[in-house]
Amino acid sequence: MSGFVFNTTKSIICEPGAVKKLGEIVKREIGTRVLIVTDPGLIKAGLLTPATDSLDKAGVSYVIFKDVVGDPPAHIVEAATEQARKENIQGVIGLGGGSSMDVAKLVALLVGGNEKLDDIYGIGIAQGKRLPLIQIPTTAGTGSEVTPIAIITVGETEKKGVIAPQLLPDIALLDAELTLDLPAPITAATGVDAMVHAIEAYTSASANNNPMSKVLAREALVLLGANISTAVHNGQDKTARSNMLLGSMMAGQAFANSPVAAVHALAYPLGGIFHIPHGLSNALILPHVMKFNAEVCSADYAILATDVFPELAPLNDKERVEQFISKISKLNESLGLESKLRQVGITETDIPRLVSAGMKQTRLLVNNPRPIDEAAALSIYTQAY
Repeated sequence: MSGFVFNTTKSIICEPGAVKKLGEIVKREIGTRVLIVTDPGLIKAGLLTPATDSLDKAGVSYVIFKDVVGDPPAHIVEAATEQARKENIQGVIGLGGGSSMDVAKLVALLVGGNEKLDDIYGIGIAQGKRLPLIQIPTTAGTGSEVTPIAIITVGETEKKGVIAPQLLPDIALLDAELTLDLPAPITAATGVDAMVHAIEAYTSASANNNPMSKVLAREALVLLGANISTAVHNGQDKTARSNMLLGSMMAGQAFANSPVAAVHALAYPLGGIFHIPHGLSNALILPHVMKFNAEVCSADYAILATDVFPELAPLNDKERVEQFISKISKLNESLGLESKLRQVGITETDIPRLVSAGMKQTRLLVNNPRPIDEAAALSIYTQAY
């Protein structure tokens, strides 16, 4: 076995209703003044109220930054950072989907380390410390509560990442009650996103692909495969929602240490250019990258196939891999999602632009188990179209 490094969030709290303990946790771990980073839709849905009620009860004061949007642009991060500095906060709470949690990470780092956003893009560039950070996911998909990664949009369309160990939060608080009313399309897209994380982590060509990530990826796929349909079609099922949150977090732990690859690389332009939600972008690309990678990943896919679809166990490896990819291809439709790029407003003439943008994601493409060049990317996008 090769040497490896495995890092994750220091403390994980997984319990329905756990957000009601937030005030006690903040007072004990952070102090009495925090910034909450969230989005307008979440506030409108009433999901912020249990958190603020708990903070009020504990005597913790807070300010709210509520302007996060999907694929958050750099100016959103800068605005939140400016507000945090003016308010002299002691720590940050990210409450929402991956976008809110990624912004929260960067605010905590920029305020705590006094660096500039433009200076810290890339892997291991950030040097400063961060403020204490608690992440509370309200979707089961990104795993951002256990990753050292924050992705934002720079300029008109380009996605850039800050990858640094300081971004790992102090506490991940998983409360399934916050996900019970999540709309079915978001449940489906974020759930498939988590599956992508697990599949890509397991098969990653990264030198740090490791036994712990592989175990977590498989257990994540067991949980996600068994519960995604129930969570989508019966959103009030608390057990399914809890299992989706746990599976998403495990997939996050896996890919935080064994990085994702071509699915994400080729999905990023869909979000950056066409503003397609990240989870759906990954779902649209996944089966076509799997088909491309099967030439070198057949043994891995044969293992993962029965984690997601136990009914494939009696098949031989070749048949199992074929059926795995086929079932993944049909998963979007069964969950009520779009399954083709043309269904989300992309035209055939857009494909060359997607190829060009996707090939810029070199930090991800290098992790793909089968090398991808422009011709391969063109073929994958064309099949996805």
